[in-house]
Amino acid sequence: MTAPVKTLCPYCGVGCGLEILPVAASASNGSTEKGIEKWKVRGDRSHPSSQGMVCVKGATVAEPLGCDRLLHPMMRDSLDEPFRAASWDEAIDRIVAHIQTVRLTSGADALCMYGSGQFQTEDYYVAQKLMKGCLGTNNFDANSRLCMSSAVAGYVQSLGSDGPPCCYEDLELTDCAFIIGANMAECHPIAFNRLRRHHKQNAHVKMIVVDPRATPTADVADLHLAIHPGSDIDLLNGIGHLLLKWGAIDSPFIDECTSGFADYAKVLEHYPPQRVAHLCGIQPEDVEAAARYWRDAQQILSLWSMGINQSSEGTAKVRSIINLHLMTGSIGRPGSGPFSLTGQPNAMGGREAGGLSNLLPGYRSVKNSQHRAEVEQFWHLPSGQISAHAGRSAWEMITGLEAGLVDFLWIAATNPAVSMPDLERTKKALRRSPLTVYQDAYYPSETAAYAHILLPATQWSEKAGTMTNSERMVTYCPAFRSPMGEAKGDWEIFAEVGRRLGFAEQFQFSNSADVRSEFIQLTRDRPCDQSALSHAYLQENGPTQWPCSEAGQPTQRLYTDRHFLTPDGRARFGAYHSKGLAEPPDAEYPYVLTTGRLYGHWHTQARTGRIEKIRQMHPNPFVEIHPRDAQKLGIEDKGLVEIRSRRGAACCPAVVTRAIAPGTVFLPMHWGALWAEQAEVNALTHPIACPDSLEPELKACAVQLAPIHTASTDFCKTSQLIPAIRDVVHD
Repeated sequence: MTAPVKTLCPYCGVGCGLEILPVAASASNGSTEKGIEKWKVRGDRSHPSSQGMVCVKGATVAEPLGCDRLLHPMMRDSLDEPFRAASWDEAIDRIVAHIQTVRLTSGADALCMYGSGQFQTEDYYVAQKLMKGCLGTNNFDANSRLCMSSAVAGYVQSLGSDGPPCCYEDLELTDCAFIIGANMAECHPIAFNRLRRHHKQNAHVKMIVVDPRATPTADVADLHLAIHPGSDIDLLNGIGHLLLKWGAIDSPFIDECTSGFADYAKVLEHYPPQRVAHLCGIQPEDVEAAARYWRDAQQILSLWSMGINQSSEGTAKVRSIINLHLMTGSIGRPGSGPFSLTGQPNAMGGREAGGLSNLLPGYRSVKNSQHRAEVEQFWHLPSGQISAHAGRSAWEMITGLEAGLVDFLWIAATNPAVSMPDLERTKKALRRSPLTVYQDAYYPSETAAYAHILLPATQWSEKAGTMTNSERMVTYCPAFRSPMGEAKGDWEIFAEVGRRLGFAEQFQFSNSADVRSEFIQLTRDRPCDQSALSHAYLQENGPTQWPCSEAGQPTQRLYTDRHFLTPDGRARFGAYHSKGLAEPPDAEYPYVLTTGRLYGHWHTQARTGRIEKIRQMHPNPFVEIHPRDAQKLGIEDKGLVEIRSRRGAACCPAVVTRAIAPGTVFLPMHWGALWAEQAEVNALTHPIACPDSLEPELKACAVQLAPIHTASTDFCKTSQLIPAIRDVVHD
């Protein structure tokens, strides 16, 4: 029997281990079609993060591998023309010629690349070397900017460095799980399974869930706080107020290991339970119950995701969570700590490789002259080659296109024509791009409509590389099937462009193992030290957490010695009053829209929309609305509703439910123009962002609702569009 291939699920940041086995596909006459294989997927019991568990996305991940693939390069001169087939040489020659022209006429700042947490770390690293090193622009950003950058900024400002200090074992050691802005049961299901099992088996273990919706996560909580969207800091300060009042703080730890507590304590004076209850829309006794759970827990673990990060005050929210751990000394201990749940499979690896516009590999900053010099020397580049200024963030690339300041945009492994905020504005900006390269595995996609050059990329299963999950666990992911058509690995494409631009010395990689070997040298003696974690080490020893130096000693938890990575070794309190939503409801737009994921789907459905089982599980977009609001507006369950913001509109059926708080409505994020009519949630959202993390407030905006009284079937045409997509591909 063939030994299973051990790899990693390419969906969420839980990072579940999978085992893959080939299964011969049978033809309709019962014979085996030559050269065609299917793949059986099961959980890897030896993987320490997931312990053999797998969700529906992981279980079906092999089904769309050969479906609707981009098989060869395609080009066109303008967006109004059809694509024509092209060779790799033609496509890369055009890219190189355009880059050289832009460098000579507009300068390097007019070059941009937008990448993805779907990249393997090797892809991220080579992209940084090309853009930030050889081309001298920091204009590389990734969709992690829309996902995890508030967690990054919060960790750096409070603890001195990025990197979640906890591990998944803490899910089974904690006395109290405080889940805020995260629907773990649907968005991080396998991590939640571990927590839920621990919660069920131990009566003393408490679970607090803070969410405007009664999600499957909230359904099993001991305490569900359905706060108003945007009032997270008020609640966190209210808990801190009571902990301080009750003396439930770790004074020796505060005195010896932190700074800034006095200013924080002054802020807490303003948050007694009655005021917090009013600000949050909950009862004072619920605020007190949450604080009691914090006080009584020996070990408390906080967990958050997009509900915190995707906010105009996301960094302040993250730091307000961390404040509670600092005041109680609950960090660096088993079962305790502030634990951000990464959204994408390799958003962590991207941060390690420098994959945001303000970062360099090895948790370095582009603004730090010593960091720039270290990387320049390592890359054999002249002093001053790396810019001292942060590059354009994802949204700043869009505004740069609007202003005519961006002359070249390279998008890879992400779908901004669905996922960016203020989507109509985004699409108009994309149409202004003089040259857009779109590099992806699937075709068609919404973003392909805005590209001049399409490059076929290999995806999970077809290339070897590494990914890092939420608990800093690095897993080697081998290739177990051949690339389809003429597809190439993302890092290979970047490297070939680099060589043709004249940087042959910098891109002498024979394979992804060479890339990994170079990258990990830049992590040596850095907070994210992975200098031991070569491909060979990971293949021999299995998934391993960093930091793990060349001595080969992985680290489960950070800050166990109570020493932090700030200049003085002390963690920093952050004192914040909430400013609330960037766009609060008003008389014209009286409802708050909140957005999120569903259990079966992933991002913009590039994979999951092509899986029949998942499409049946989540066939259509919908809007959740409370019965009180529905009655007031004359909206019936399953009736069509128009949701309109100051930027655009969407239409979908209503789900009238008490699972959503009055005054708040919920739309899932997954449906772009390929999958449904007029159901794009980001047609509604705004781009106002956190000033520290530059992460847009994708989680909330003000909307108005109206029933649609029509017999038309032109709305929400999900299933009807799938055959049309197939026709486009196969024609």
